[in-house]
Parts: sequence; C-alpha cells; structure tokens
Amino acid sequence: MTAILTNPLRVGLRQEKLPEPQIITIFGASGDLTQRKLVPAIYQMKLDRRLPPEITVVGVARRDWSHEFFREHLKQGVIEFGNGIQSEAAWEEFAQGLFYCPGDIDKPESYLRLKAFLGELDESRKTLGNRVFYLSVAPNFFPEAIEQLGAADMLADAQKQRLVIEKPFGRDLTSAQNLNQVVQKVCRENQVYRIDHYLGKETIQNLLVFRFANAIFEPLWNRNYIDHVQITVAETVGVEDRAGYYESAGALRDMLQNHLMQTFCLTAMEPPNSLDADSIRTEKLKVLQATRLADLQNLERCAVRGQYSSGWMKGKEIPGYRQETGVDPNSTTPTYVAMQFAIDNWRWKGVPFYLRTGKRMPKKVSEIAIQFKEVPWRIFQSAAKQANPNVLVLQIHPDEGISLQFEAKMPGPDLRTRTETMEFGYDSSFGVKSSDAYDRLLLDCMLGDQTLFTRSDEVEEAWRIVMPALSAWESDRNPNTIPLYEAGTWEPIEAELLLNQHGRRWRRI
Repeated sequence: MTAILTNPLRVGLRQEKLPEPQIITIFGASGDLTQRKLVPAIYQMKLDRRLPPEITVVGVARRDWSHEFFREHLKQGVIEFGNGIQSEAAWEEFAQGLFYCPGDIDKPESYLRLKAFLGELDESRKTLGNRVFYLSVAPNFFPEAIEQLGAADMLADAQKQRLVIEKPFGRDLTSAQNLNQVVQKVCRENQVYRIDHYLGKETIQNLLVFRFANAIFEPLWNRNYIDHVQITVAETVGVEDRAGYYESAGALRDMLQNHLMQTFCLTAMEPPNSLDADSIRTEKLKVLQATRLADLQNLERCAVRGQYSSGWMKGKEIPGYRQETGVDPNSTTPTYVAMQFAIDNWRWKGVPFYLRTGKRMPKKVSEIAIQFKEVPWRIFQSAAKQANPNVLVLQIHPDEGISLQFEAKMPGPDLRTRTETMEFGYDSSFGVKSSDAYDRLLLDCMLGDQTLFTRSDEVEEAWRIVMPALSAWESDRNPNTIPLYEAGTWEPIEAELLLNQHGRRWRRI
C-alpha cells in the first residue's frame, strides 16, 4: 500500500520512519482513556514494529499503584479494548517498559519526583532524554499541570520535549485564550499537540486526497455546483457515567467545537501549497476566519440546542437526560446541537454548512454529506418527479468509505429514473481494517509531525464562531426553554425548522 493511501497528509514515506527512543508520560493514567485507547494503540504499534524497542510508558495518577499492578491493569485493557495480547512473550517484553509514578497534579514535589524517575529511566531504557507529556486529565487541571511542568524545567528543550493536550481546549473563547497564554509561557508552539482523535480517522485524512488528487471533483467543489453541506456526528449512547464532566460541557463543547469544526475546515479549505503541517493548518485557519453563524441577528434561525427526554431504544425504555444519575433535574445542558455556518469567501458564499451532533439518536454514525444542486429544469417532462440531487457522502463511522448517489433510467419503455449509489469502502478495497485513530496521532506526535493537531490560532477562531450562541444559551437557565427530543429520535422539531425554512431537510441516515 502506498503512502498516499495509508496516510495522505504525510509527505512521501514518512509514516515508515521509526520514532526515536522516548518516554511517553501520561497524566491521569488510571483513567479510561489510557486503558481503553492509548496503551492498546502503543502496544499494537510495537507489535507492528513501528516503534523502537526502547519505547517507555510512565503513568502518573494519584492512586497508590505499583508497577506490577499498573502493568496488569493495562494488560486487561489490551485484552478487552484492543486487539488482544497475541503473544505472551511480546507482551512481557512490552510490559518491561511500563512504569507507574504516583503523584498529585497540583504538588510541585510530585513533579520533582517524576523528573528524577524519568532521568533514571533515561539511563536504564536508553531513551536519550526524549519526552512526550500527555495530559489525559480533566480540562480544569490543564493549566496547573502545564505550569508545574514548566516550573520543574521539563518542557525546556523544544527539540526533545513535547506536550499533548486532550480536548476540549478551554470552555469558551476567553478560557482558550488564557490557556494558550499558559502554554506559551512554558513552551513553544512547535512542542504543543492539541489532539482531536477525529483527525486521525482514515476518511478524514483521505478527504484532501479525494478533493485535490482527483480532477473530476475539485472543479465542482464550490458554490456553483453545491447546494449545501451536512456534517453529522450522532451517538446512540447517553451520558452514561460521565455526568460530572458532561454537565459542565454539553454537546457544543464536547463535540461540535472540536470534532465537527475540524471536519468542517478540511471540507471547506482551499488547496494548501504543500502537505506540511503549517500549510494545511493555515488554510484551515482561513476557513475559520471567514466563517460565522448564518444569522447573528436571529440566533434561533441558525443555532438550535436540544436535550433528550425519555423514550425507547431497541425495545428498552431510556430515561431522559435530567433523570440520569448525577444530572441536575433542572439542567439546561444541551445533549444536541445544530448550527448553520456561512462562509464569506469566493468559493462558498451562499452555501450553507449544517453541523449537528447529539446523544441518544437512532444510529451511531458520522458523515460528511455534500448535496449538489438540483438540475435547473424539468428536462425529463414525462418523469413523475424531478430527478433527485446528487449526494456525495464521506462516511467516517461506522464503515469508513465514500458513496456517490446519482440518477439512472429504470429499465422499460417509460422514462423513469431511480437513485443509484456507487460505493467505496476501506475494509473491502484494501483488505485491511482501518487502524485506530490514536495509533496514527501518537505516532505523528513521536515523529514531531503536527499536521493532524490544532494550532493555537485555530482553536481561538473556532471558539469565536460559536460564542454568540454559547453566550446566549449560558445566560438562559430556564429548563422550560430548551427544546426536547425523545430518546431514539433524530432531533427536536426546532432543528428540523433550521433546514425547512430554506426548503431543505436533514438526511435520514
């Protein structure tokens, strides 16, 4: 498989390059992300020989665990959430590079102890002083952890030391700007990796190749041919055991401002001069700078929030969001958000972009749908109805691939048309299952490739766009004013009207 297929945003054969020996230090290592995603991804890369034998992982958390307990905890994660151990000998070799260092995120002595321990590992594991510090902690701990790392002089070397920050980056524009200031006091921008796992997905990475490496699509990718764009990230799950986090975040902070916004940028951006990190991120920034909510004078016409009420899913009764454990009975936290964006530039002027995300929806699905304009006249006068518009769909989840809907004549003497679909799937075409997004992103971080990570100015522009709606919703604490949608349905009626007012409708996937 060539480089352009496996990872089109890297240059040449860069993905085959082996990272230097290094230590990945994970703060919040006792949490789910480390066990479910990070270490299974690192272990799989080790099995695939994409990492050097010296690769070392150090977990940091408050729990008083031993190295042995930590290793067994991670082994269970690989078995349950990864691709399995496969080889006990391979696991034992990998496990020798797993260590645990208990510590409190707000105590300077914890960082001094960690620094000394990492120094010892440098000697025994031959990791050459190369470090990745991964903040897998609650967002309110980001500033403290970053400042403490800076005070302990653990981010002083821009060539050897890197910082990975999970989303959400800030709660609003002001907090994102403040967090950027904290980061910039401690390290340089080329050390910072603001991670969004959606950018590691195969379809998202393929988007630029699909657009810019195929002459039949790019000439159509503009306001002359496209009627509108829909970007959907739908979840079937509810709040589950994350009520403490979700009550302070909601759908806008948790999904739309990061996952959907990054997908939006790659869909709408201009061709970059090259595939290096700064060229791509600069074009994404230009999209954000030209973007606004479609009707700032009437926000309800371009931004809708919602909250799931009780309903039925797969024959099971589902409680409403306010009945979930840990949720305020009068909560106004949105579990659904839909927004209409307008881009004021030459390519997209007049083309609405509709973004929606929600919990307790009928299907777990993520996609980008490009709907082309209707044919301008009824050329087939005998046809019962106008031909359906062409729709190009890039499927992100569950099955990564691309489909194109077009009109075809049905057999027989009468001139009747029917919508047909051409499809491409990653698994069926390449014979391999798409790798986990964290594999790719962690490897890029270790290689020093920032292409799939968000720059500071991108983050702030993304917050700027949604702030009018966020501010209005935050100031309205009346639980009776938030629209409700029944669990197992697609959205509140107000979200339907968002498109219906322009003669459009949401896709039923």
